[in-house]
Amino acid sequence: MDLNPIFHTKEAEENLAFAAARGFGVLALSGAQGPLISHVPFLVDGDSAWLHLVRSNPIARALKEPQPACIAVAGPHSYISPDWYEIPDQVPTWNYVAVHLRGPLELRPAEELRDVIDRQSAHFETQLVPKQPWTSEKMAPDVLARMMRAIVPCRMRIDDIDGTWKLNQDKDETVRLRTADAVAEHGLGTDLSTLAELMRQA
Repeated sequence: MDLNPIFHTKEAEENLAFAAARGFGVLALSGAQGPLISHVPFLVDGDSAWLHLVRSNPIARALKEPQPACIAVAGPHSYISPDWYEIPDQVPTWNYVAVHLRGPLELRPAEELRDVIDRQSAHFETQLVPKQPWTSEKMAPDVLARMMRAIVPCRMRIDDIDGTWKLNQDKDETVRLRTADAVAEHGLGTDLSTLAELMRQA
């Protein structure tokens, strides 16, 4: 992460809320052969992130005992052209929001899997209202059991939370607002309108 303290002004609660709302990130830990990485949906519940992995996933295989892990959650981002500042002697950069959750990742007992799956799906399904929520009860029991045998439940205790909100806080307000307008209109990245609004609020 960018170490400049000007981009690390959010409290842990706000960073955690951002990660929880996204609910999807890059799970990473160190393996015997090098970094192990998976893209995973997760559910934040108190001081824990709950997720599941395919049983054959190298991360799942590495969890014979709890391992230090990180879930990196990416937010809106965009390339920033120096021309947008309209001031001299500037360089290109990238504005973004990212949150890292760190802590020990462990396998959980198989009997907890159904609860993990149901809580995860309920969390995301409630965001699709007025659609009638999907539940695992809609599946044939034998099909559900077969699919569940292929995955394992995991829990990462969240011991550390850090977030970078790089939104041109190092620029004068007029310059930052001008750049936010340019991001909204010409940005190269994702969720540009959200990023522009965050820049305006920075």
